[in-house]
Amino acid sequence: MKFRTFAWFVGPSVLMMLLFIAFPLVSVFLQSFQVTQPVVETVEVETCTPGFVGQTCVTETKTTPVLDANGNPVTTTEWVGLLSYTRLLQFDQVGAAIASGAFSSILAIDFWKALRFTLTFTLVTLPLVIGLGLAIALAVNNAARSVRGQIIFVSLLPFIITPVIGALSIRWLFYGDGIVTALLEDMLATDISVAANGWAIEFLMMFYRVWHVAPFAFVIFYAGLQTVNQDTLESAIIDGASRFERLRFVVVPHLMPLIIFVALIHLMDAYRAFEEVVGFSSQAHRITLQWLTYDLLTPDDAGNRAISRASASAMLTMIGIVILLIPLLRRTWRDHKGSAR
Repeated sequence: MKFRTFAWFVGPSVLMMLLFIAFPLVSVFLQSFQVTQPVVETVEVETCTPGFVGQTCVTETKTTPVLDANGNPVTTTEWVGLLSYTRLLQFDQVGAAIASGAFSSILAIDFWKALRFTLTFTLVTLPLVIGLGLAIALAVNNAARSVRGQIIFVSLLPFIITPVIGALSIRWLFYGDGIVTALLEDMLATDISVAANGWAIEFLMMFYRVWHVAPFAFVIFYAGLQTVNQDTLESAIIDGASRFERLRFVVVPHLMPLIIFVALIHLMDAYRAFEEVVGFSSQAHRITLQWLTYDLLTPDDAGNRAISRASASAMLTMIGIVILLIPLLRRTWRDHKGSAR
């Protein structure tokens, strides 16, 4: 293929990646080393009580933002190095907690609290998604052709539902007077408050993630099962291999590239979890790194945003994703080099 033809094909994609991925990423990286603050001035304001004879006036000193000609606040940007990262990570409080042995107080810091739950959420749901997706794929592949279409349709329903709607649906089943909660209360003859227990909310958030993402893994694995070498399976049956042994030594090695692919997608998606926090209103108990970045960008009472710390949080989130993907990417690279020889 000529270079000009190749450039016409690849050029638009490269341009879009530069505009919507590379340039915003560089901007966030630079903003994590900067602090933008409004310029303020101190003025004296005199306030008087109503009345003429008994009127009293009080002079107060107030700090007000400086406005430009268009009425917008004037801001100044200062390079602060790693100050935003240290403010976000709060190493001084972490060191004090380690020195005193109060390790639980570390989880009171927003970043470490979000990191703990994000890692737990990602690493616990990963094997469940892969295992459940593979189990559904094997069940559908062995089902009768007459019911296979209906089973596939029902299995894909959780993946079709909008994420926030799915999270809200499960929340309504368990929160307050939800159907499931009401049944459990009748069976156990006791009051149950799911929203008041952090571990219960964490369990529901993980349950929702597995319920929502497992159909995606099922579709990938079911497509891979259609390409399994039937001669190899028949040879294994003739040699006396059990169903489990055929799964372990024939099917799983054949699906391993797809398993790694599903793991890559799930790690990137689960580590950026956000809908679960919104759907289950878990801010008081469980937050994720992505939600922490959103919270830092939310204006406070004075209308200010912690853009620098939010940028630092976003960069640390991206670094965490890269670290989690390194083992899988190395495995993929070794398999690619092995097949190329």
